[in-house]
Amino acid sequence: MIEHLLHPRITDNKDWATFLFILTFAIIALTKSVHENRFGDFMNLLFSDKYNKVYRDGSHLKSGFTISLFFAQVISFAFFIQLSLNLFGYASKTDLIFYIQIITFLIFFILSKYLVEKIIATAFNIEEFVEQFNLQKVTYRTYIGLIILPINIILFYYETISRIIPLIIISIVLILNIITYLISIKKYQNLIFGKLFYFILYLCTLEIAPYFFMYYLITKGGA
Repeated sequence: MIEHLLHPRITDNKDWATFLFILTFAIIALTKSVHENRFGDFMNLLFSDKYNKVYRDGSHLKSGFTISLFFAQVISFAFFIQLSLNLFGYASKTDLIFYIQIITFLIFFILSKYLVEKIIATAFNIEEFVEQFNLQKVTYRTYIGLIILPINIILFYYETISRIIPLIIISIVLILNIITYLISIKKYQNLIFGKLFYFILYLCTLEIAPYFFMYYLITKGGA
């Protein structure tokens, strides 16, 4: 008598990721059609400072353009985090539940940090600087998020990807963030030097400490 052993066929469900990629491109396309001129200036950000000069007012931080691209960049960064963890063997790139956890954490972290910044800016009487500083950070962060979106697609659908690729991207993102801070400090140097003590407190409390604690929790959790 021949025994037949049935082995379950395990297939990874990638439909949810495909849907999110399509949704993200739809958000970008809709934003481009509604804000065509602004979107054009935004995409030339790497080569021209026109966007920052035209849309430098802090009120643009809450505009439909910024909010719609905020969701696009969060989706992109969440993918990049999960795909990087997958390459280093810490997660599965097709795990929807884990992706939801990542994107929920990102949204919570960014919004809670923004609210705390508003409170501290009011207490230190540096609201104008913080609004403009945040707008510039959001602008460059969104730009980076859109740039790595096609890279995420390659990382997701191709199996043989070198681990060096996410490390290079992370290094570039860190360098661009540092450059962004230097540009902001140079642009608002008169305002900063006028309230240097408060700026140092703001920088240490909200621009350094949160990321330090995140690194501590990740390394401690992995120990």
